Amino acid sequence: MLLDVAEPSVIFELSPMRLSSAKLAAAAGLYLFGSCKPKPPQVDALFYNATIYTVNSTFDKVTAFAVKDGRFVAVGSLPELKQKYPRSPAIDLLGAYVYPGFYDAHCHFVGLATRQLDLDLTGTTSWQEVLNRTVEYGKNNPQGWIIGRGWDQNDWPEPRFPENSELNRLFPNRPVLLKRIDGHAAIVNQYVLDLANITAHTQIAGGKIELHQGKPTGIVIDEALKRIEALIPPPDQDRLISSLLQAEQQCFSVGLTSLVDAGLTKPYLDVLDSLYRHKALRIRIYAMIADDEATKKHFFARGPYITDRFTIRSVKYYADGALGSRGALLLKPYSDQPSTTGISVASRSYLLEQARLCDRYGFQMCTHAIGDSANRLVLQVYAEILKEKNDKRWRVEHCQVIAPDDFGLFGQYNIVPSVQPVHATSDMYWALERLGVYRIKGAYAYRSLLKQNGWLAIGSDFPVEHINPLHGFYAAVVRKDTNHYPADGFLPEQALTREEALKGMTIWAARACFQEQDRGSIEPGKLADFTVLKQDLMSAPADSLFAIRVLATYVNGEQVYCAPDYKIKTN
Repeated sequence: MLLDVAEPSVIFELSPMRLSSAKLAAAAGLYLFGSCKPKPPQVDALFYNATIYTVNSTFDKVTAFAVKDGRFVAVGSLPELKQKYPRSPAIDLLGAYVYPGFYDAHCHFVGLATRQLDLDLTGTTSWQEVLNRTVEYGKNNPQGWIIGRGWDQNDWPEPRFPENSELNRLFPNRPVLLKRIDGHAAIVNQYVLDLANITAHTQIAGGKIELHQGKPTGIVIDEALKRIEALIPPPDQDRLISSLLQAEQQCFSVGLTSLVDAGLTKPYLDVLDSLYRHKALRIRIYAMIADDEATKKHFFARGPYITDRFTIRSVKYYADGALGSRGALLLKPYSDQPSTTGISVASRSYLLEQARLCDRYGFQMCTHAIGDSANRLVLQVYAEILKEKNDKRWRVEHCQVIAPDDFGLFGQYNIVPSVQPVHATSDMYWALERLGVYRIKGAYAYRSLLKQNGWLAIGSDFPVEHINPLHGFYAAVVRKDTNHYPADGFLPEQALTREEALKGMTIWAARACFQEQDRGSIEPGKLADFTVLKQDLMSAPADSLFAIRVLATYVNGEQVYCAPDYKIKTN
């Protein structure tokens, strides 16, 4: 230990005549050194007066933490941290509740942004209302394509797909594409069908063109829709950037600090990368490459791209479509439409080839699979490459309907279930009709999936579903819609506990992206991303969980959102 000031002062009571000049110089140096006590360490800020869920391995709670250079450096109580860092500013969180920054493990951030540029059809209650909104939008936006999204025929008095005859009359000379809420089906007018050279005789692998009396109705599904989307010109770059920045603020306002954008082509990835390089975006994005040949070729040649805020190291594939449009691939026919088992978007040989490429070039494989047949296909393809337990963390996105014998494959090969609990409460009104009483038992089975590896990742799939992650938390735990229906919950035996749901949208979401060492919990050394809530997720009344307010959101220890009425104090 260093001598304190009292010790060298004793030395200087001896007569200088009795000390050699060398010893005198040494004593003087020791005095000067001892008198300059090192300053106590300082941090950028101490945050205190909160109930803080660290979500560490023992799920500890603390009341304060310290942040320096964008990372947590200590956790504990204010007296402890004040003693260690006495000169540091302290921020009073006013008795709020703090959690690791929420992480959406599957969403469409760019889709949220571009949707702001298009016609919003969510909440429409009939085909006529869709037409009325489209006409009004067309008047206000007289040039170019009319792109809309959000209708759901299951919400209409007659829950069936519309036909485009009225759309053709209203828009004979302008391209119109109106996507269903899930993005897997759309209705287009005849003008667009002609642009895409789609007729009653057109066959598109992995897609479907609905016919009525031998003529296209305008409904296109999965790969047929992708053919049309390829014709749409890209959005104006300035408008796109503006909408991306607005989308970021939307995410911050609901407590999101990290997210997975599930499937982007190179032009959008380049725009995001440019924004990060110019420090215009602050939210952290883990991007999946879309199953696009040019994009894959570019990144396979260069390998994963990893920075602290923007990462590209996974590829998104599709095995089938969506249950709502009967595009999900089932082992047996749909209970409410025995003429179909859904749509196979990708063959086994194609997925196997792509799995080998991902394995060779070091990319995580993430595959959309909704129906039990699609899930079986993906699990078997993964198993053929993975062969045994591993740490590649290949993911199945949605894993919505699983055959009883297939659940064990997740655990046997360490395959990650990436689920979106709000899908359960969105689909519950008609899912039984689609699947029947036997198959429904293996649907939205989050508890059964959790048992396989002991963890799973939770996302929202926004803008298909609500952007607020607390809607997903509520759906996972309570299994009801926001009107508290049904009374006992939908398939309540598959509910998660509050702790499990919180882990799914923090530490487990990070783990699904190989980032658990850097984020997902409030621990020394990790990035200082955290979310401040008005009420406690662990104890608030169950029926109010989705409505808990976000008071503030922090990324790298910097406040990126604050509710107008939340006035924190700095001491």
